[in-house]
Amino acid sequence: MTVKPVLDHVAIGTRELADGWDLFAGLLGGSWAYGGDSPGFWWGQLQFRTGPKIELLTPSGDPDFDFLERFLIARGAGPHHLNFIVPDINATLGRIRALGIEPVGISLLNANWKEAFLHPKDAYGVVVQVAEQSGRPPAMAAPARLPAPGPPTAFAVIEHHVADIDGALRLFTGALEGELVSGPDTAEASIANLTWNNGAHLRLIRPRAAADGGQPRQGGGIGRLRFERDGSQFSSVERDQVAYLAERLGVSLDLGE
Repeated sequence: MTVKPVLDHVAIGTRELADGWDLFAGLLGGSWAYGGDSPGFWWGQLQFRTGPKIELLTPSGDPDFDFLERFLIARGAGPHHLNFIVPDINATLGRIRALGIEPVGISLLNANWKEAFLHPKDAYGVVVQVAEQSGRPPAMAAPARLPAPGPPTAFAVIEHHVADIDGALRLFTGALEGELVSGPDTAEASIANLTWNNGAHLRLIRPRAAADGGQPRQGGGIGRLRFERDGSQFSSVERDQVAYLAERLGVSLDLGE
């Protein structure tokens, strides 16, 4: 059990798992962590040299649990939620409620996996899942389609665009215990950087003020995901392949060395 919350993974919904395997394993060096079946969807996670994991979600066709199907119909493939693993979900939910946010989808009956969610309107443009995990993760062999990992990378930064950077800081540093390492600055586009002890790095970005009134544009959500390769550069061919697969998965990637 973790001592403090960690930003554990970014979940991406897709109908084409092969795109995710080729991108995040074959090109970006992710290795199989674990996965399994859940009501209405299948999920699998890849881990990197440091930072959070990537989780791929795909619907399994259960009409009674069709949230992912509805997401894909409405929005297409793309980031679905941020997951935080917490040591005491009741304590975390208490801190969240103290901010005036009421969690939804609360499920506390499974001793091995207790979870709750924050609606995007309360989590500044993204679904947030908080979960308390006990015992060993599920053991499952890697999918047969999963390629061998490419050169190792760090999952270095998750960008999250928010209209209210102060409110987002109260959630992510106060309730979810991220460490503020820089910002927010005083520029028109404020930026704040937060970390957790697994190497996860969340960059909060307030969009530039709208021209008509000086207020930040509304909306928000997950922006670029930055991966940094150790010791070598991405070739032009690899960058083209990354761009193609990222577009199919509805994600924006930034590659660094």
